[in-house]
Amino acid sequence: MKLSELLAGIQITTNQVSGDPEIHEVRYDSRAVQPGDLFVAIRGFETDGHKYIAAALEKGAAAIVCEQAEPGMPAVVTPSSRQALAQIGANRFGHPAEKLTMVGVTGTNGKTTSTYLIKHILESQGAKVGLIGTNQNLIGDEAIDTERTTPESYELHALFARMAEAGCTHCVMEVSSHSLVLDRVYGIRFAVGAFTNLTQDHLDFHHTMEEYRQAKAILFANCGKALINMDDPAGEKMLLDAKCPVETFSVKADSASIVAKDIRLHADSVDFVVSAEEGISRVHLGIPGGFSVANALTALGVCRALDIPLDKAAAALKTAHGVKGRIEVVPTDTDYTVLIDYAHSPDGVENVLRAVRGFTKGRVIALFGCGGDRDRTKRPKMGAIAARLADFCIVTSDNPRTEQPDAIIADILEGMKDSRTPKEVIANRPEAIHYALGMAQKDDTIVLMGKGHETYQEINHVKHHLDEREIVAAYFEK
Repeated sequence: MKLSELLAGIQITTNQVSGDPEIHEVRYDSRAVQPGDLFVAIRGFETDGHKYIAAALEKGAAAIVCEQAEPGMPAVVTPSSRQALAQIGANRFGHPAEKLTMVGVTGTNGKTTSTYLIKHILESQGAKVGLIGTNQNLIGDEAIDTERTTPESYELHALFARMAEAGCTHCVMEVSSHSLVLDRVYGIRFAVGAFTNLTQDHLDFHHTMEEYRQAKAILFANCGKALINMDDPAGEKMLLDAKCPVETFSVKADSASIVAKDIRLHADSVDFVVSAEEGISRVHLGIPGGFSVANALTALGVCRALDIPLDKAAAALKTAHGVKGRIEVVPTDTDYTVLIDYAHSPDGVENVLRAVRGFTKGRVIALFGCGGDRDRTKRPKMGAIAARLADFCIVTSDNPRTEQPDAIIADILEGMKDSRTPKEVIANRPEAIHYALGMAQKDDTIVLMGKGHETYQEINHVKHHLDEREIVAAYFEK
């Protein structure tokens, strides 16, 4: 593809490239550059791509896209390399997002389950759906591993192209706050965007809750319709920031567009009545916990905005299943229950422990840690919540990354110092899981929190294999 074709629609300050070279491939990692490539220098978390322009040119890059360049360098200068990369991706792959009905879900918790439920409802109506999210990416039933919730923009458009080529009609994706601020979804028009909730997370990146909320709100400047959870304190501000027609959902306010009533929570499911202007429908969802009602309302509201009748969407949820790593039951053949959940924020821990408390006849045993190199202020909060809602706490390591596990655990314990809830500290996570399994009694529920779908533990930039399902299975084999 010619350089001029790749640069279509991009604001260019200066063009120092001679002619219109044919571009072999687009790279934003200088280590991957090959002769004839276009190198896009973007500013990242840990380094700045502009530092590697010389290395890219030495490897034979035909041109550079950047925000500042030396005179005489074969470079195209633009105000935002990140926005340029997103536009280049769209141009390179033929604007594939325009061939799909795009649905975006943002929020601290509930994104993954909500997107899976939306996909399930759409497929019940004959659509072929692509999914992009924390657990994995899907093209119909084909699974593709993912490194982050929302891929970098260039990979994102490549994925859209694969979806379109495979016959997908829709793409449902989790839209992280990072992806919105870092322009990974720049230029994408969503048919519907949904907001689930806002609770403390990622303050190492966003610094304040209001900055975090504003990042989420970017989605609603790029949507045809918005769906907002009015039970969340941030809902009112999100409503004001939306630049498109808005629908709302609630389990409390009758004034919302869709409302859940007559809610009944069971050990393995939820039942409720959903009410909207066009009538009411009964909903049964085989995923336990009060938050499952909110996730179901998110899915119902999105599909309703896509003109799927409420009664048909509600009926489809009867056959929906849970998501890996979200209140996932681990087979043990014992008289107690072992669950795995991705809860890694204060609100996530509270939600899952409240849900488990609702159906556990014995003790609730909470095993958890906190990730390193992330918001430290949430650690004591998570410790305090676990100590308040669990009968026994086991504090362990999660993904310490470049921090010392003992230092992370010390932060967690600060929030538990005034609690009388018994606890044990075991930094080695497999050993901690073995301890939990060994102490469990009839009717207890062990909740392994933090890892969820993950099958690794990240230590000093290296991902070591760690699958909690395998650890539990190996314990019983012995």
